Amino acid sequence: MLKHVSLSSADLTNKIKNKEVCFGGNLKLKIYGSLQCKSGKKMKRENRVFFQSEKQAIDAGFRPCAHCLHTKYKRWIYLIQQ
Repeated sequence: MLKHVSLSSADLTNKIKNKEVCFGGNLKLKIYGSLQCKSGKKMKRENRVFFQSEKQAIDAGFRPCAHCLHTKYKRWIYLIQQ
């Protein structure tokens, strides 16, 4: 997990191009999603974190975004309710 405040803009751009960063998340809300999600683009820099893989986000205790990962979010809701 990489915090956005600890990365420069050029460093972050390079990590995205090299596929070192594939998912973004909200640290306070514990939500992760794709880098193209509208919700993630409106987030404050202090709250944004980045993940290399989906497994890394799940292991950190984050849940899927309801907008960009809708089917995974539905599965997550189903598992939580049982």
